[in-house]
Amino acid sequence: MDYMYGPGRHHLFVPGPVNIPEPVIRAMNRNNEDYRSPAIPALTKTLLEDVKKIFKTTSGTPFLFPTTGTGAWESALTNTLSPGDRIVSFLIGQFSLLWIDQQKRLNFNVDVVESEWGQGANLQVLASKLSQDENHTIKAICIVHNETATGVTNDISAVRTLLDHYKHPALLLVDGVSSICALDFRMDEWGVDVALTGSQKALSLPTGLGIVCASPKALEATKTSKSLKVFFDWNDYLKFYKLGTYWPYTPSIQLLYGLRAALDLIFEEGLENIIARNARLGKATRLAVEAWGLKNCTQKEEWISNTVTAVMVPPHIDGSEIVRRAWKRYNLSLGLGLNKVAGKVFRIGHLGNVNELQLLGCLAGVEMILKDVGYPVVMGSGVAAASTYLQHHIPLIPSRI
Repeated sequence: MDYMYGPGRHHLFVPGPVNIPEPVIRAMNRNNEDYRSPAIPALTKTLLEDVKKIFKTTSGTPFLFPTTGTGAWESALTNTLSPGDRIVSFLIGQFSLLWIDQQKRLNFNVDVVESEWGQGANLQVLASKLSQDENHTIKAICIVHNETATGVTNDISAVRTLLDHYKHPALLLVDGVSSICALDFRMDEWGVDVALTGSQKALSLPTGLGIVCASPKALEATKTSKSLKVFFDWNDYLKFYKLGTYWPYTPSIQLLYGLRAALDLIFEEGLENIIARNARLGKATRLAVEAWGLKNCTQKEEWISNTVTAVMVPPHIDGSEIVRRAWKRYNLSLGLGLNKVAGKVFRIGHLGNVNELQLLGCLAGVEMILKDVGYPVVMGSGVAAASTYLQHHIPLIPSRI
């Protein structure tokens, strides 16, 4: 029996995994087939070309790994760097923390720049480090574009501006797991050397694909990288790219067909329209939070995320209880506060295959939960604030005009 079962539809509002569109589910509902047949290489070729579009790159080389974002992190590091290399890495929340832990365990020399959780990357510290690094000992800058633990989005173009200003050759490695296909991301324009994402976020697929895109400079760095790698070795992929068979080992056939359907839906809606939709959902959620008299974990407007909102709760309320009650009573999944903000926040994810009316249902559920746990919310206040904004900003559905 499905442990999650409840009447009607489950309301999934965590910042990943997200809702999967029905056309994607149908596309994956197929038997296994021989990946050495002509069909899979032909499919893979179209996927590699179209994946570049969501990174906004023409010069990057994409890789599709049967893994998670964590595997994509490891791929980015081990293909471009050598043990002992100095990395500047920003600690702003749980997922940047986990990436830093991985960097240390892979024996890189990690120069951590830590910010208070709820703040973005401290680029003034980066500027100072770059200005003092005359011998170019810094080999890479690692930064999470969108930190889902705190709802913080970093300015990647500003990082590139600093690197260019100081004429510093360090590689720029960016975790775009919860941003690519949801927020504005421009790999070529921002000079990103390695960008990565995971299938379970804005692509609205099941977990299982780590998608990495490498610039020509990053590919050149593989020639001097001394890190041990086997499963995540780009060079193995590149050999099979040249052969036209694409896969050094068995891929997930079902996920490839799902990715094809997901990309088709993205291009049908339009990437810029998706970014605008996420901006509407993020704004509506923040208006609701304000109407409830609560605060956003994100401390400045410049860092606000349009894919997840981390809501601070009063000291006498446990944010984890809000999440538990949402699941037990209202068939609603919200995100827990993690690590330093555990119990202090709950998170509303609003990315992927979700629309405005779905969000309003979630916000109505949150209001009932807040009442349940003893917070004096004015019922309907957040929903009214969000719906008033959305009613003035939702465009017509292009395909129905």
